[in-house]
Amino acid sequence: MNTYFLEQLIASPSTLPANTSPVDLAPCVLTIGNFDGVHLGHQAMLAQVRDIANAQNLGSAVMIFEPQPREFFAPTTAPARLTNLAEKQALLAEYGIETLIVASFDSDFRSLAAQAFADILALRLNVKSLVLGDDFKFGHDRTGDSQFLRDYGLDVTNLHTVIDDSGKAARISSTRVRDLLLAGDLDAANALLGRDYMMTGLVIGGDKIGRTMDFPTANIELKRLKPALHGIFAVDVVSLDNDGKVIPNGLSAFAINNKSGIEGLRPDSLFGTASIGTRPSVNKGHEWRLEVHFPKLQADLYGLTLQVRFLHYLHGERHYESLEALKKGIHNDVKDLVVWRDKQNIG
Repeated sequence: MNTYFLEQLIASPSTLPANTSPVDLAPCVLTIGNFDGVHLGHQAMLAQVRDIANAQNLGSAVMIFEPQPREFFAPTTAPARLTNLAEKQALLAEYGIETLIVASFDSDFRSLAAQAFADILALRLNVKSLVLGDDFKFGHDRTGDSQFLRDYGLDVTNLHTVIDDSGKAARISSTRVRDLLLAGDLDAANALLGRDYMMTGLVIGGDKIGRTMDFPTANIELKRLKPALHGIFAVDVVSLDNDGKVIPNGLSAFAINNKSGIEGLRPDSLFGTASIGTRPSVNKGHEWRLEVHFPKLQADLYGLTLQVRFLHYLHGERHYESLEALKKGIHNDVKDLVVWRDKQNIG
């Protein structure tokens, strides 16, 4: 999948950086939205894009916004992210999209009139057909909608709301997925996602509090304002290469002193215990962290890209009155989660 920033695609040749050539996109079918989580509702829209593209011999394309609009308008109260940009890129590629256009949502973009945005779609992005939700609106005056684009001369297919098959006939949405993850209901969230919930990030330096309590952790970069789930979880973790592919035995290869960890529930993974939240017991309430402890592993994982799959919710974050009480709490959590792991079938 090719990824472009909208500014790059609409810039005049004279304003491009040196040694940068203008990009002319092939004729395409485009859908537009946040696509946070790339859940089953999003996947239905992507399938429609692919079907039309194949039928009309066009390319398939998605436009997303960074930051997401509500993060721009109210970053402190915006919804938690299900997927950061890199995770979203990987998922859209997995679901067969050929071109990703990232629109920087800023003051200039939000001030675009509906006519100007339609001009960009048709004249600069080579859009021949659109697949949109039935409630799609655009333009600073909110006058742009599917009918506006049809009147402009573009072919528009509206995809109606996708509902789940749980018997509740409820709309599949990123909000529902967030609510389920926050409640620790991984099975229900996964049913709406059509896959297991995962997060991917680089192992970066932390404050090393865990190792002082004999529970060293990998601090995994979140790349989002705040995560969508909080608490203590059983996870399994794989290491990814630069192309996003799982590295065979990617974590065990770094083991030293014959401490190679506990096998995870998917191939090439190690089992871990994860804490995700603001760590209230160490007075870091302003800072969101994803930290994974690997029982029975001794290894230097700094700089690796890890994909964390959330398997089982144990409990929410707890405040401990002292570091000694915190150490005891972590010990009990790790013990309980390893017991849970040992009850699972592998294969």
